[in-house]
Amino acid sequence: MGDFNLALVIVAIVVCIIVLLFNVYLLVNYQHPDDKNQAYFPKFVVVFGLSIAAISILMLPADVANRQACRRAIYNGACNLTLPMKDLWIAVYIVDAVLVFFIIPFAMFYYEGDQDKSVAKRIKSALLWVITTAIVCGLVLGILYGVIGKVDFTVRHLSSNTTTFPSTWDFSSSQPCIGSGVHQCSAYLTNASSEKTWTMRATFPEYIVALATIVGSVLFAIFGGVGIACLPLGLIFSFIRRPKAVITRSQYIKEATELGKKARELKKAADALHQEERSGSKGRKWRKNVKSVEKELLQLEEDVNLLEEMYPQGEKAETSWALTVLGYLAKLVLGILGLIVSVAWVVHIIIYLLIDPPLSPFLNEVFIKLDDIWGLLGTVAFAFFCFYLLLAVIAGAMMLGLRLVFITIHPMKWGATLMNSFLFNVGLILLCSISVIQFCATAFGYYAQATAAQEILATHCSHFVELNICTNITCSK
Repeated sequence: MGDFNLALVIVAIVVCIIVLLFNVYLLVNYQHPDDKNQAYFPKFVVVFGLSIAAISILMLPADVANRQACRRAIYNGACNLTLPMKDLWIAVYIVDAVLVFFIIPFAMFYYEGDQDKSVAKRIKSALLWVITTAIVCGLVLGILYGVIGKVDFTVRHLSSNTTTFPSTWDFSSSQPCIGSGVHQCSAYLTNASSEKTWTMRATFPEYIVALATIVGSVLFAIFGGVGIACLPLGLIFSFIRRPKAVITRSQYIKEATELGKKARELKKAADALHQEERSGSKGRKWRKNVKSVEKELLQLEEDVNLLEEMYPQGEKAETSWALTVLGYLAKLVLGILGLIVSVAWVVHIIIYLLIDPPLSPFLNEVFIKLDDIWGLLGTVAFAFFCFYLLLAVIAGAMMLGLRLVFITIHPMKWGATLMNSFLFNVGLILLCSISVIQFCATAFGYYAQATAAQEILATHCSHFVELNICTNITCSK
C-alpha cells in the first residue's frame, strides 16, 4: 500500500510539472509579437488558468486511482487514501470560480486599458470594474443561496425484527428474504407511507460549484455537441484539402498579387470604419461591417498561410515542404483516431446515459478490463477520454465562429494571439471544464464510483441519505 501511495504522489507531481511546462510552451508560441517582453501579469494568469483547467480534468482519473488504494478494504474508511481528493476538488473549483469571475476580467480590463495612462490608473480602472462585478455577483449569489440553497430528497424509514442466522439459505426473486415460506425481513414489505422528504442546506462551496456547473453546462451543450463531430472531421478535411504539390514561381506571383489586392481593399474598408468610429456613428450597420471585415481578414490570413505552404522559400525549402507533408499526415492519423473516440463517446452516451436502464456499461467495462490487464492502464484510457471531451469543447467554440449571440469568441492563432483573446479563451475553457468533469463523472459512473468527484458533483446528498439511513435503522428482538 505504501508503494502505491508513493507512486501516485510522484505521478501527480510529474503530471503537474508537465502541464505547467506545456502551457508555457503554448503561450510562447501562440502569443502575438506585440506582446513579447510585456503583459507579464496576463501571461501568468493564462498559464495558471490553463494549468488549472487541465489539472481539474486529470483530477478525475487521479480520483479513481486514489480509490484503488482501498479497493481491497471492506469499506473506504478502512485505509488511508493517498490524496485528500475532496479538499482538492473544492480548492480547484473555488480557484476556478475566482479566476473566471474576478482574476481574468481584471486582467482583461487591465490589458485593454488606455496605454497612455499610467500603470496605477489602469489598475485602478480595472479594480473598479472588478469590484462592481464582485458586489453584484456577491449579492446575487448570497440572495440565491439564502432562498434556494437547499436540497430536497426522499428517504424511507426501514425497520426489521432480528432472526437467527441460518446455516444455509438461498436468495431469489421468489424468496428475497431469509426463511422458508415466511418473510423474516419486514423492511422488504414496507409501505409507501414510510417515505418522508428531508431538506438539507448545501454548503456554500458546493452551491457555487453547482451554479458554475449550470452556467458551464449551457456552453458545454453547445460547444461540446459541435466539437465532438467537428474536431476529427476538421482534421480529416484539412488533410483532404491539403496542397498536393509545390506550385511554380509564376503561379506564386499571380496568387500573391491577388492576395495583395484583397489586402489593400480590406485596408481601405478598415480605414473607413475607423473614420466612422471617430465621428461617433457606431450603429448596427457599422458593427455588421466590422464583423464582415474581421472575417475577411481571417480568411486572408488563412489564404496567405496556404500560399506559403504551397511555395516554400529559402535554403531549406525542401525540408519545409517535407515537414508540411508530414504535418498533414499527422492530421489524418489524429483525425481518424479522434473519429473513433467521438463515435465511441456517442455510442456510450446512447446506450449508457440515454437508455434507462442502460443496455451496457460499455466504456466502463473497457476501463475495468484494461486495469486488470496492467495496473492503471484503464485509468490512463479514462483520462484520455475525459481530456478529449474538453478538446472537443474548445474545437466547438472555435468552429462556431467569431460571434455567438452577444459573446465575442476570440480566435487563437499560432504566433498571432493577443492576450485579451488568450484570457477570454482561458475563461471559456475553465467555465466549461466544470461541466466536462460532471458529465464524465456521470457517464463513467460505474468505473468512477465512490470517488470524491461523484460525492461533490452528483451523489453527495445520496451518500448523506445512506449514512443517515444506516444509522437510523431500528432493530428489535
